[in-house]
Amino acid sequence: MSLANLWEDHKAGLTVIGLALIALASSVIVVPETEQAVVIRFGQPDRVINRFRPKVDFGETGAGITFRIPIAERLVRIDKRVLALDMERQQVLSSEQQRLEVDAYARFRIIDPVKMVRTAGTTERVAEQLQPILSSVLRQELGKRTFQSLLTAERGQAMKQIREGLDREAREYGAQVIDVRIKRADLPEGALESAFSRMQAAREQEATTIRAQGQKNAQIIRAQAEADAAKTYANSFGKDPAFYDFYRAMQSYDYTFSNGQGATTILLSPDNEYLKQFKGR
Repeated sequence: MSLANLWEDHKAGLTVIGLALIALASSVIVVPETEQAVVIRFGQPDRVINRFRPKVDFGETGAGITFRIPIAERLVRIDKRVLALDMERQQVLSSEQQRLEVDAYARFRIIDPVKMVRTAGTTERVAEQLQPILSSVLRQELGKRTFQSLLTAERGQAMKQIREGLDREAREYGAQVIDVRIKRADLPEGALESAFSRMQAAREQEATTIRAQGQKNAQIIRAQAEADAAKTYANSFGKDPAFYDFYRAMQSYDYTFSNGQGATTILLSPDNEYLKQFKGR
């Protein structure tokens, strides 16, 4: 029996078998572990295959081969992995009205695929919706902080506030924001030199203040030491006035007759009262 005769004799049966095979092939779908799928029946979400569950082990979430009703049901595939959201580089104002060039990114995942399908449709649309929200939250939070704070541990607190603000908005699209980071926060071109000059002037002013305070403290300490020394001398010389006269005379002779600064020439008679200490007692 030839194929032509076989087709003529069993045309109806082969047609039915062919249609059945086509229907079976179109009803079988494969959902990998990296995806979750929403089955749409007559335009409305009906069920979710391989839904994201944070506490379920890998391989036990329902991935693999499943079935759908051809024509009546269609499949929307959603990435189950962590996705990246890059923010375009933009200028923001810090609390001291300092312009900053900020480059940031966020990481998110879809945790409610049905809500995502109803509100956004695709993960690309979710990213488009979250990008301006990230920019707005970033400007608001950094506007409360100084540029110097972004170079310290306070930056981590700022990122936490930004992530929480963005996450609240992302939940409306069935997404969860996992992390937000600033890749770079620079001063605009030409402003770095100005900022350095201001910082240098501030440090010089601070150094001048410290030096002035140090000199003031030194003068106070020196004056107190001289007062204490004078008091000590006075107490000591008060016990022996003759020695005090001798000591003061020796100081005067040293200044008057020295060859160094302040040297002078004088003429005195041997019995002058000024020279009495040379005569002894």
